[in-house]
Amino acid sequence: MSFLQIENVRIAGVAACVPPRIEENINLPVFIPGEAEKVIQQTGIERKHLVDEGVFLSDLCTRAGEVLLEKLGWEKDSVEAICLASLSPDFPEPPTAYIIQYKLGLSEDCYIVDINQGCPGWVLGLSNIASVLGHGTMKRALLFTGDLPLTHNSMYDKEVRPIFGDGCSVTALEYDIEAKPMQFHFGARGKDYDAIIREFGGTVHPITEESLKYVEYGTNIKRRGIDGIMKGMDVFVFGIRKVPKTLQELCDHYNIDLMKMDKYLFHQANHYMVEKIRKKLNIPENKVPFSMKDYGNTASASIPITMVTQCYHEYSSKQMESIACAFGTGLSWCSVHFYTDHIVCPEIVIY
Repeated sequence: MSFLQIENVRIAGVAACVPPRIEENINLPVFIPGEAEKVIQQTGIERKHLVDEGVFLSDLCTRAGEVLLEKLGWEKDSVEAICLASLSPDFPEPPTAYIIQYKLGLSEDCYIVDINQGCPGWVLGLSNIASVLGHGTMKRALLFTGDLPLTHNSMYDKEVRPIFGDGCSVTALEYDIEAKPMQFHFGARGKDYDAIIREFGGTVHPITEESLKYVEYGTNIKRRGIDGIMKGMDVFVFGIRKVPKTLQELCDHYNIDLMKMDKYLFHQANHYMVEKIRKKLNIPENKVPFSMKDYGNTASASIPITMVTQCYHEYSSKQMESIACAFGTGLSWCSVHFYTDHIVCPEIVIY
């Protein structure tokens, strides 16, 4: 069974950053009259933030990192490890985490890793970088997550453009022998890898002239070969089946009382899906925060963006016991049970 418990590591702070430009779904040209209202009602997404040309993921991550380090009072040389989970690299090579290290002015004596992952990225990245710190030889780390989804999805696709928003997060972790354990459960269904896929740009299908041309797939849906494709109904069914199961397996394995959490943090796929999951688990409505109304689906950053925008007063002012669950690309799913204690959680940064 794919369970992991990590000792001696605490979350010290969480920050997030989004660009200033806002796109309102009600005004999108990809919709026919009356369609926007229906999509907004179903997804719960009214608007999202989008980067302007010339702004990259490393820029947002660097700004979020600067704010969090200042609020924590951490010297940059004290950060010994960084991890980035994203599907929106600045370049195909090198890994973007090295660019963030440079822009943020971190020490050259630094462990650095990139994880090529979308929506499950925060939970998966947390398990990776916390595992590194748990040995005690390194004391402080930063986990960056984020995506710029519409840089690799079609702006002329009414199934995609209303959903995704740009943004990033940074989570500060610290070695602490008094920290309560983090407990994880993981799973994947690799046979359904093509439920969320970009077919061109890798070694199976290199970029060609044809892959850069738009092709019509129906009313107000145009995509290129290099754009992402999502089998929406397959992903929906996968989410509402797998999320309750992974949370129950996590709680059964570690003898956790699912009903005693302060917060349940779900990947912000869409409001209808998360509500289905909440009701299936009989979780109180007031303990499930939503950020998608104003930020959309921000992929690997959606859970920390939800913490920062919806719950920062609670996370910064008291002890909290939480469960987070992320799901998507892979198809994969992962959940984590964790504690926080008066963490640094500033309001969202606009940059």
